[in-house]
Amino acid sequence: MVVYQDTKNNYWFGSWQDGLYKYDGKSIIHYTTKEGLSSDRVEEIKEDKLGNIYINTHEGLCKYNGKHFVTITETISIDGKWSLHPDDLWFKSSKPRHVYRYDGINLYSLKIPKTKLGEDYVFKHPNNPDPYAVYCNYKDSKGNIWFGTAVLGVFRYNGKSFDWISEQDVTEIHDGPSNGVRSIAEDKNGDFWFNTEYRYSVYNKTSSTKSDIDDTTFYNRVKNIGCLDGKKDGDLNEYLSITKDDNNNLWIAVYLHGVWKYDGEKIHHYPVQVNSKNIPIYCLYKDNNGDIWLGTHENGAFKFNGQTFDKFTL
Repeated sequence: MVVYQDTKNNYWFGSWQDGLYKYDGKSIIHYTTKEGLSSDRVEEIKEDKLGNIYINTHEGLCKYNGKHFVTITETISIDGKWSLHPDDLWFKSSKPRHVYRYDGINLYSLKIPKTKLGEDYVFKHPNNPDPYAVYCNYKDSKGNIWFGTAVLGVFRYNGKSFDWISEQDVTEIHDGPSNGVRSIAEDKNGDFWFNTEYRYSVYNKTSSTKSDIDDTTFYNRVKNIGCLDGKKDGDLNEYLSITKDDNNNLWIAVYLHGVWKYDGEKIHHYPVQVNSKNIPIYCLYKDNNGDIWLGTHENGAFKFNGQTFDKFTL
């Protein structure tokens, strides 16, 4: 589900149902609920400025201080305490229409403000899962925090306002299951990528491009990369994970179609296979050395060796 390397260069691997693994370069330690995890389904791993590791699980957040896991409980708050500070950590929440903000002392459960698009969807699909559910969060170069949702696209919180991007390519306003926005990346030009073939200019918005909504929005939407395989009517235009490497290349993971590298001009495909068959892949991660890691649904972790993705083993 997630790969993370801390400031001490330990690797952490979070699984769907088998807890947490720590690799220090020599050996692997396995942690589960028996050692104090809130759940064996790990969804996020982050670190604070003091070196504490935070593991967000399906049943809540816990902190690892190097010796023990401590469950962090929500702070009772009436007004929600939406605020933006550089040292805050943000997490997904299993509570409908909420996210978590942790300031080092208090864990605030924050309700996402309603939108017309969201309330219209709930009215038409009352039995569907929460459309506001957050799948990912991302802090940009300006210190603002972005959230990718299950159905309603993405929104930015800048400490004062909630700014939504609800273009057709990032929303899932239909009856069927939704991929949602599961990953966000800011490229070398400061443009944003939200799991689609389009890029969004926000802080360097120009008048030469426009969104499909109107020209007064805070962004411009530009069709850029197209389908990864170059086909005009192909379906490789929705991704699960995006990350940027130290050379400003974008790496893109597609569930059953491997990894694709985009250098701003050319696209290169790296199949990820076991026994000559494509395997389901999930998340990309760039470590402290600039190496690219890949998390898979059923086959463990892989690491890019400069030519291919090799399965990580001791």
